[in-house]
Amino acid sequence: MTPTPFADLAQLRQAMDGIATPHREGLDVRDAAGFREQMVDRLVYSAVFGDEPLKATSRWLIRSAAPALGAFPASIHDLYSAGGQGAYAHATAPAINVRGLTYDVMRAIFRAAKSTENKIVLFEIARSEMGYTDQRPGEYATAALASAIKEGHQGPVFIQGDHFQANVGKYAKDPVAEIQAVRDLAREAIEAGFYNIDIDASTLVDISLPTLAEQQEINFRHTAELTAFIREIEPTGVTVSVGGEIGEVGKENSTVEDLHAFMEGYVPALQRAGEAAGRDLPGISKISVQTGTSHGGVPLADGSIAEVKVDFATLAALSRAARDEYGLGGAVQHGASTLPEEAFSRFAEANAIEVHLATAFQNMIYESGAFPASLKAEMYAYLAANHADERKPGQTDAQFYYTTRKKGFGPFKRRLWDLPAETRDGIMADLELRFELVMRRLGVAGTAALVNRIVTPVTVATPAPESLRMALAQ
Repeated sequence: MTPTPFADLAQLRQAMDGIATPHREGLDVRDAAGFREQMVDRLVYSAVFGDEPLKATSRWLIRSAAPALGAFPASIHDLYSAGGQGAYAHATAPAINVRGLTYDVMRAIFRAAKSTENKIVLFEIARSEMGYTDQRPGEYATAALASAIKEGHQGPVFIQGDHFQANVGKYAKDPVAEIQAVRDLAREAIEAGFYNIDIDASTLVDISLPTLAEQQEINFRHTAELTAFIREIEPTGVTVSVGGEIGEVGKENSTVEDLHAFMEGYVPALQRAGEAAGRDLPGISKISVQTGTSHGGVPLADGSIAEVKVDFATLAALSRAARDEYGLGGAVQHGASTLPEEAFSRFAEANAIEVHLATAFQNMIYESGAFPASLKAEMYAYLAANHADERKPGQTDAQFYYTTRKKGFGPFKRRLWDLPAETRDGIMADLELRFELVMRRLGVAGTAALVNRIVTPVTVATPAPESLRMALAQ
């Protein structure tokens, strides 16, 4: 059965009777099993599809219930710092961008993590994805915490802002406004429970400049500025994991010399910001690099994906330098989900700290035998009608739909969430197996005890929304 949102706040309050009691300071969960079985499905649907008061209240209830039931938003900073100090190695965190069927996909990820005894996994969404998938930070974080509750996850939930990126075109027109937009998004995300933020000013790197230091200057300067801003607004007791980036994905491969140029500028720039703030400011915990991949892969005329040649030796050298010379967790690889299965173990061998995965899982949804052919045809017709301007000269239909179908998730979000349970279960069955395989190959299976030892919960007060305060006053 497909859940439906609550009709209104009165119906929600009635459904919670005997299960949980909200008050101005938080939520008392009296019946954990009842909350998981009777409440959380309808709450997450209300948080996504309800009216504004219902959305706000449902999101707060899930955010408040999660820690009470053993799941809490967390930063991966301390874990990556421990990796940088040699506490563990050859375990590459999968950071998964969930674009559609979000609640079901996240539940499948938690099930795969549980079956592999893994707690190193991040749920992430990029600045650009928030638009075409119609998922702002508050909604995305709520889905992650609701999924954790539903699957009985105990421990940290790492929610990450991916590619909080300076748009090069907008920056050229108004650099102050564009950096402010990234600051505003970081604030929105952190307030929602994103305690992991990847700053990406690599788009502003100018390789035409004569020296590497000059090429990276605008990148490290804005990364330091945004790191300092995040330290200013992060909750008390939380050190948000901040990532930097030295090479734009799909462009020239990064080098250890690029890393040196970035870090030798970033570290003193952050120190100066700390001096101005009157305190030491923790820096980035990882560095994203480019070693041969591209976002989404490169589709051939028949819709298959061109073979990608990742430079794993360079990745290993970058990760080693990041750890040994700067105390970071290591290097991060983007755009790798479409690589063959056997390639994933090589990220762990290279000691990459994290790998970002999106398109292959998106493809599995579209190409699942359980996915309704009629809905797929309708989504493709929408793409043809609304994104024809993105079609490149000479592109086949297969190439066009491959490169644009990520933009079908937002307009068809409700239709996807409302698919029959047996359809959604059929799609998730293959995804869950794939998540398990990836986790094992990345070396994170069996890490639950390590994570439990290093990452501990931090109580973050979350004020009840006005809609709930008014309801409690009645």
